[in-house]
Amino acid sequence: MYHVVIGIDDDADHALACVEEVANLPGDNSEKEVTLIHSFTDNPSGASATQIHSVREASEFLEEHGIEYDVNESSGDPAEVIIEFAEEEDADLIVTAGRKRSPAGKALFGSVTQTVILNSNRPVMVTGTTKRS
Repeated sequence: MYHVVIGIDDDADHALACVEEVANLPGDNSEKEVTLIHSFTDNPSGASATQIHSVREASEFLEEHGIEYDVNESSGDPAEVIIEFAEEEDADLIVTAGRKRSPAGKALFGSVTQTVILNSNRPVMVTGTTKRS
């Protein structure tokens, strides 16, 4: 079984780009196991990850393609959560979506994807976005 950890933010296009790339990985989809991770940085309403639109979209895609998955939710810094979870679970791959940001925006606000790439000792795949019409 090939275990993939996907960091899911609130953007459904990002989530779909990530799960589509996992489905495109070599091998049969029945040989893939995915953990979708959504880390709440602010959750005043007490929502669960399965209530987040992007998580639901990714889940539906994985179900339709016969890929076994589970959803993990936590709070805290998303990059740290993704890296720690992937380590604990001995994941084979981390997948995250990139986004276009200005150099100043990166310097001021950081980047989950950049932090995961620089601080993980696991392979990391960065996807673009898939725009739906």
